[in-house]
Amino acid sequence: MAGTKDLLMLENFIGGQFLPCHSYIDSYDPSTGEVYCKVPNSGKDEVEVAVEAARGAFPGWSSQSPEKRAQVLNRLADLLEQSLEELAQAESKDQGKTLTLARTMDIPRSVQNFRFFASSILHHTTECTHMDHLGCLHYTLRTPVGIAGLISPWNLPLYLLTWKIAPAIAAGNTVIAKPSELTSVTAWMLCKLLDKAGVPPGVVNIVFGTGPRVGEALVSHPEVPLISFTGSQPTAERITQLSAPHCKKLSLELGGKNPAIIFEDANLEECIPATVRSSFANQGEICLCTSRIFVQKSIYCEFLKRFVEATRKWKVGIPSDPSASMGALISKPHLEKVRSYVKKARAEGAQILCGEGVDMLSLPPKNQAGYFMLPTVITDIKDESCCMKEEIFGPVTCVVPFESEEEVIKRANSVEYGLAATVWSSNVGRIHRVAKKLQSGLIWTNCWLIRELNLPFGGMKHSGIGREGAKDSYDFFTEIKTITVKH
Repeated sequence: MAGTKDLLMLENFIGGQFLPCHSYIDSYDPSTGEVYCKVPNSGKDEVEVAVEAARGAFPGWSSQSPEKRAQVLNRLADLLEQSLEELAQAESKDQGKTLTLARTMDIPRSVQNFRFFASSILHHTTECTHMDHLGCLHYTLRTPVGIAGLISPWNLPLYLLTWKIAPAIAAGNTVIAKPSELTSVTAWMLCKLLDKAGVPPGVVNIVFGTGPRVGEALVSHPEVPLISFTGSQPTAERITQLSAPHCKKLSLELGGKNPAIIFEDANLEECIPATVRSSFANQGEICLCTSRIFVQKSIYCEFLKRFVEATRKWKVGIPSDPSASMGALISKPHLEKVRSYVKKARAEGAQILCGEGVDMLSLPPKNQAGYFMLPTVITDIKDESCCMKEEIFGPVTCVVPFESEEEVIKRANSVEYGLAATVWSSNVGRIHRVAKKLQSGLIWTNCWLIRELNLPFGGMKHSGIGREGAKDSYDFFTEIKTITVKH
């Protein structure tokens, strides 16, 4: 392990300044298993200082015109874009994802988030109605809520952090953000660009640390009226409990157990590579990843054969390898958790067709202690299995046959989650019928992960509360007033 002097030391960013912390947490490079970074282990005191800074910045920032705020967001987007390679390298090292994915998805999407909300903030309109018989005019007004508490996860660190910061500050709020303590580096790098972009001190404050310390202090603070969280359901339950006495606005984007439904008339040439990607992209560490694949019986054997062949070509390698399709999982405990599901499936009598415990993983000597795992396909598994019901959040997918449309809809809906689904068929009528009946907030047909940022994003059931997108994010990050004027 490197000596402490060689480690990257992060600092909190509060009131436009980097502030040291009295204690630190180790952050690991997932591809080597070695500590490479020290993250502030902040708590209530740091959150209190951040609240003071955000409170002080709110009157000035909220009174700026949307046009002025949009200019700042656009400048921030430009600065991120200019630093794309540096940010991609840092994101890949910190999270374990391939450098290719960080370059082509994570950082470009972070840039787009600022540009998108810089534009969308200029196009929201308010309502106005007349009541001539009473001589009244009614109109609505939207105002920023105040200090927004933003808690983002480790799987798409800068991508999801900026998806929260951009609409929050575009609407005129000030923010206190808590990135995951596992992946804090690109958030810290973003702080270095804020002043240059013209973000006034105190508008964006980033406090690093763990959920039980920073997260709980933020969620339970009486002066933080709004919490946006992306992460796990148990954490969301805790947030709901802590925020209840303060009647906070909550947006909770939680997990998924997303089905792919593949009908016999699906175009397998397109379906198989897309379903391999939807199952294993970013090591399967995306809430939208496919983890249950239902295949109509008449094509089940052919699909399975071709799907396993394609999965075996999905190369696991060190994140910097341009030929790697998949890098390392986030942490040792998470790798062990994902592997435990494969063990449970095997104990239940399921078949592991490729991946964990079946194929050999070849890595360079210095990466032997990294958190790597082969993409794994499970079959001969019952719908009642934990592997078919619980979110694994790793490179594991289950493939099972079905016979009828009605049957597969019922089975697809039989879990507590309802985030995303994919449907593969060349029958347009069937696509519309099935999409209408699936209990999912997002349904892709004959594709996966094509996003339109104007439209609502979010899930049903235990997959969360609220939606994000142009109008939905604006509604969440503002309060609406109805004003009646008698003339």
